Amino acid sequence: MKIGVLAIQGDFAEHIAMLKRLGIETTEVRLPAHLEGLSGLIIPGGESTTIGKLAADFGMMEPLREFGKSHAIWGTCAGAIFLSKDARRAQPLLGLMDIIIQRNAFGRQVASFEADLDIPELGSGGAYHAVFIRAPIIESVQGDARILSALPDGRIVAALQGKLLATSFHPELTQDTRFHEFFLAVAGWQVDMLAG
Repeated sequence: MKIGVLAIQGDFAEHIAMLKRLGIETTEVRLPAHLEGLSGLIIPGGESTTIGKLAADFGMMEPLREFGKSHAIWGTCAGAIFLSKDARRAQPLLGLMDIIIQRNAFGRQVASFEADLDIPELGSGGAYHAVFIRAPIIESVQGDARILSALPDGRIVAALQGKLLATSFHPELTQDTRFHEFFLAVAGWQVDMLAG
């Protein structure tokens, strides 16, 4: 299995480091040719408008859309916005995931926070400690998209639609590998991800 990380803007290095901790072959993706041979792709946090504009400049929009029709893609924070069909404003979006998302839903950088989330799909190991930085929220899921986790007040922060995964938070900024393991399973990793 080989997982790519879109490396045109944002915190792609942290995702690569997490994948390497798990022993997964990984590569930085900047051009359409870099998608060849990948089992999945992570779109990191950063600035969603900038990611979209750079993806368009590098000729990545249509190749990413095609890739997402048959391969796993995980968008974290800004990456989740970029995956969505609607971000409540005009900006380049892949439009792959049937979610409506609200940018900067919790306010500015100073309003960043951490929270313990109940995510049954991650198996045993207790609550998942999530890091939110200028985070979006998923206003709604439609079609066959489903909610994976929400804050106690009901605001949705993680969703799954087939092989497409969106999280409002940054799993790459923690020491907990469970969310990356979950994405690897979505992408077709056959090893028991929760063993040990």
